[in-house]
Amino acid sequence: MRLSTKGRLAVIAMIDIALHRWAGPVSLTVLNQRQRISVSYLEQMFSALRRHGLVASTRGPGGGYSLGRDAAAITVADIVFAVEGPSHERRPAAKGAGGMEGTDATQCCSTPELWASFNLQVVEFLDAVPLQKLVDQQIARGVQPHAEAPRRAAPLRTAVKPSRPNAPNSVFELARFRVGR
Repeated sequence: MRLSTKGRLAVIAMIDIALHRWAGPVSLTVLNQRQRISVSYLEQMFSALRRHGLVASTRGPGGGYSLGRDAAAITVADIVFAVEGPSHERRPAAKGAGGMEGTDATQCCSTPELWASFNLQVVEFLDAVPLQKLVDQQIARGVQPHAEAPRRAAPLRTAVKPSRPNAPNSVFELARFRVGR
């Protein structure tokens, strides 16, 4: 299992969707505004999350993404595996391969076994953390779901009163304008 920024951002996005699930589907644009994750990156992540059944998409106005199943049934490991894909870890070399001829098994480094054990521990830990627990922790910290997407503040504009030009607006006015001078 790889733990990367992509996996971390996917967990953050899923927490956001779970926090706002009562409001209906969440669009990627709204997620972009709230979490500052690029829309194209979100599209890639949510495509993988949808393929794994973690989110469901709704098309049309008011559409977006919602949880594909209950937040208590989704684990952090599910999310990370969905966006990271299968692990392509190298297997330890067979004895006699890779320049290890004539070496004693006790002299051989057992690092691959250590990392395999570590990887298993990480997967077991992430598999024991449901999305609902993370949502509950966010609420306990005082994070409140947004009523709506944050909007950018409109630039302040001063009202400019249009001035009347001191010029004629037709050929007839032009004649009167020249006569009046």
